[in-house]
Amino acid sequence: MSIDPREFRQALGCFATGITVVTTASREAGMIGITANSFNSVSLDPPLVLFSLDRRAYSVAAFHSAGHFAINVLSETQRHLSVIFATPLIDKWDNVHYELWDTGCPILTDTLANFECKTQHIYDGGDHLIFVGRVQKMRFEKDGAPLLFFRGGYRHMRDV
Repeated sequence: MSIDPREFRQALGCFATGITVVTTASREAGMIGITANSFNSVSLDPPLVLFSLDRRAYSVAAFHSAGHFAINVLSETQRHLSVIFATPLIDKWDNVHYELWDTGCPILTDTLANFECKTQHIYDGGDHLIFVGRVQKMRFEKDGAPLLFFRGGYRHMRDV
C-alpha cells in the first residue's frame, strides 16, 4: 500500500503543534532564521531538543556547519514573526527584536521560551535532516498562550 504524500500531509495536519523560529549564526552565512513546527523535546537528562529541516532549504549548510542553534517558541501575538521567517530570501531581521547570548545565535525577545543549544547530532530523516541539540541556556515565561498550527492554519488556544 502506498501513501499519497498530499493525504499524508493532511493527516499530519490533524496534530496541533506550536510554532517556533529556529536561528543560528555563522561568520560565513550571518544570522539565519526559519519558521518550524517540527520541534520537540528528546531528553530531560541531559537536556536535549530537536527540530528537522528540509534538505533543500537554503539554510541547511549554515545550520550544519554552525554547531549551535536556538529555538524560539512563539506566542499567540507573534504570528507576524512566523510569516517573516517562513518567507525565503528576504532580509528577515529588519524590525525584529532580538538579543545575542553565548553562541551568537539570535534570541527573539518576548517569546514564550528560548533554548540556546549546542548541536549534538544530525540524523538522516528522509527528505529532512534532524538536528538534536543540547540545551546550554534557556528562559521561559510563566504566562502567555502559544501560537498554534492545526489543519494547515494558525490557531489560538481559544479556537480548539
